[in-house]
Amino acid sequence: MLDAMRRVAAVLRDAEIPFALAGSIAVYAWGGADTDHDVDFLIRQADADRALDLLVENGFRGERPPEGWLYKAFDENGSMIDLIYRPAAGPVDDAMLARAEPVSVHAIVMPAMTPTDVLVGKLHALDEHRLDLAPPLELARSLRERIDWAEVRRQTAGSPFAAGFLTVASELGLPTESAE
Repeated sequence: MLDAMRRVAAVLRDAEIPFALAGSIAVYAWGGADTDHDVDFLIRQADADRALDLLVENGFRGERPPEGWLYKAFDENGSMIDLIYRPAAGPVDDAMLARAEPVSVHAIVMPAMTPTDVLVGKLHALDEHRLDLAPPLELARSLRERIDWAEVRRQTAGSPFAAGFLTVASELGLPTESAE
């Protein structure tokens, strides 16, 4: 999976397609738990078709699933890469990609979403049908010092699911209030 990640990053970089690692692989890049599920890349929707076509040209099998918010690419070993252009928090734009910070992941430096942005994304994905707090709690526990809790609260204001998460996290002793 990490080899596939490196190959995709190189293709996107060489094609000058802005991207950022996201999801559990970004959490791993920042020092969180290891993952073996898939690799998520955020890209702009305007770049999505070109990015998938380039990956296919470089030996990946591409899919355009009906969900309408991501494309998938698979390497010869079956490693899955998600090219996400419209996550639950809203379309990927230049500002979102600009907040990504360079991190080293298995000897390659690439932009990764900050722990704050990854947590916000996970909280925006919570709804009546997907109310699993385990992934955001694992992220919050492992990277709590790197999370801007005031920004999480600002970006998730109005979400009862995020408010519920913040209450649970606070009751578990996580520093969910800003240190002012």
